[in-house]
Amino acid sequence: MPNYKRNFVKGGSYFFTVVTQNRNKLFCSEITRKHLRNAINTCQERWPFEGVAWVLLDDHLHTVWTLPEGDDNYSRRWSFIKRKFTEAYLAENSHDEFRSTSKQNKRERGVWQRRFWEHTLRDKTDFQRHIDYIHYNPVKHGFVNHAKDYPFSTFHQYVRDGVYDENWGISEDIDLSTAKE
Repeated sequence: MPNYKRNFVKGGSYFFTVVTQNRNKLFCSEITRKHLRNAINTCQERWPFEGVAWVLLDDHLHTVWTLPEGDDNYSRRWSFIKRKFTEAYLAENSHDEFRSTSKQNKRERGVWQRRFWEHTLRDKTDFQRHIDYIHYNPVKHGFVNHAKDYPFSTFHQYVRDGVYDENWGISEDIDLSTAKE
């Protein structure tokens, strides 16, 4: 098993990719999106963080968070969100699937991939590239031809706030080369 080491910066900003187990398309229904929203909101009440940008696709999500000054524990937050979502999802769907001993020992239910991708944002340019990546992601995956046409994204808030023009996100010359999924 690789010796993966996460980077922790108190009060830092991070880009995350979180994926469902086997890329199962869990987020196609309003009820599962509601369960995820509830898990995130409950987490934010217990351990505040700023959700700077989000996009939710059928089988994964990308987000940028900024943690409070003096706090670097994003892992606790993701563990809580995944657990709360999983409890609600399994209760709603009456799943009682077989779980291997390994999954049982790790308290996994086969809803999420075991880990998540984290990238500590280094500077303003890195920050903006990852926010652009998030908002362009539905176009990249072929869900829509234009970022404004995708409903499950903070893109619309960014347009209302004057950060993006509503026609942003269709051009092929957007530089997302340093942002990774």
